Amino acid sequence: MDSLRKKIKSPKIEHIEQYNQKVRLVRDQFEVPAETVDCQMENQIKGSSLSGKLKIVALFVVVVLVVGVLFIKFNTARAAYLTDNVLRPIVGDKNIVYLEKIFFNASDLAERVTHNSASDKPPVFNEQGSQENILGGQLNLTPLSVMGDSKPLVGEGEWKNLPVGIFPDKEVMAHTFLRPDPARSYAITTIVQIDKSVMRLGIVAGTKQPGGPVGKPGPGVVPKDIISNGKLIAAFDGGFQYKDGAYGMMVNNNIYLPLKSDLGTIVGYQDGSLKIVNYTDQPLGDNVEFVRQNCPILIENGDVAAGDPRNKKLWGRLAAGTVDIFTWRSGLGLTKEGNLLFAVGNNLTPTTLAEALKTAGAVNAIQLDINPIWVRFNIFDYVGNGKYNSTPLTKDLQDGSRQYLNGYEKDFFYLYAK
Repeated sequence: MDSLRKKIKSPKIEHIEQYNQKVRLVRDQFEVPAETVDCQMENQIKGSSLSGKLKIVALFVVVVLVVGVLFIKFNTARAAYLTDNVLRPIVGDKNIVYLEKIFFNASDLAERVTHNSASDKPPVFNEQGSQENILGGQLNLTPLSVMGDSKPLVGEGEWKNLPVGIFPDKEVMAHTFLRPDPARSYAITTIVQIDKSVMRLGIVAGTKQPGGPVGKPGPGVVPKDIISNGKLIAAFDGGFQYKDGAYGMMVNNNIYLPLKSDLGTIVGYQDGSLKIVNYTDQPLGDNVEFVRQNCPILIENGDVAAGDPRNKKLWGRLAAGTVDIFTWRSGLGLTKEGNLLFAVGNNLTPTTLAEALKTAGAVNAIQLDINPIWVRFNIFDYVGNGKYNSTPLTKDLQDGSRQYLNGYEKDFFYLYAK
């Protein structure tokens, strides 16, 4: 039969009549029953046809990937809208997660292949005043150790003042940046250190998420008294949507979603204190003001827990897990001094986000929202009559100020003066 295969050539090469003549000659030469050769012919024709179809499918997939990556990169807001409101209802939550993984990791691969570390640049901050440090406050301004082997960028690991208009003579927020992934020098994590002695953290449930799907929408806006009194300092993203985990949330005894075990949980109390815990059904104490859960805990008592195999299947989204997706991520941590840390960066996994927060001093930390359209941090400067000027922390982040002040469908945190 091997000799028979060698004698028979594909119909793609020769005219069909010549091909049939050759079939008859081969059959007569080897005295093979007609049905055997005909079956061989049929299989070979099918194989040739299948090979052609596979090439077309492969080409189509490549084109879709390239177009998808470019669309996400240059039209992030519309890509997010189409994903959540058009594609999800058609292909389902689980398949959307797989598609996101393909697109984001294809984009990361392209970045790795084409990247030149000599072109690395620090993040561009939207400054509202002098970055010169003001000593004597509660913040720990000790320079951080640079992560990895790359040559440090200008300002990497150095805390700089993040001016707050209502505290002109104090340094109550400071920022820096780190690169936590040795294989990706372009993955930059910006970190903000926040003095909790002069401000409090609050949270607002969105008009649609996370409680809307179960008939419990939230106000979706910073409380009016905080806005009108000029106390608002900053606001940033919260947790995942209901369909991406249904993680627990409670504000002022309003239970938007019940708490779940084995998840990273931030708890705020009426006296303004905070704690981040791995919730395992333990009592959270009295005078709880809010609770928000999101994914397994990132850092617990100083140890990075993001890579724990028991947690891996829960990372990112319960439907499929996004622990291996390289995308924009954000997180919150608490230091041993009691200061709050917010971190946000591109091309991160839960582990590299956790490593950045740990290097910045976090002893406990959780992940917040992910993907470029949803991670945000806006700084607010009061100008009077309930009005504010606002800018994103860096030029890479989405501007959520209008939504935070007028209504937002997703939950978010806000900082305000005591």
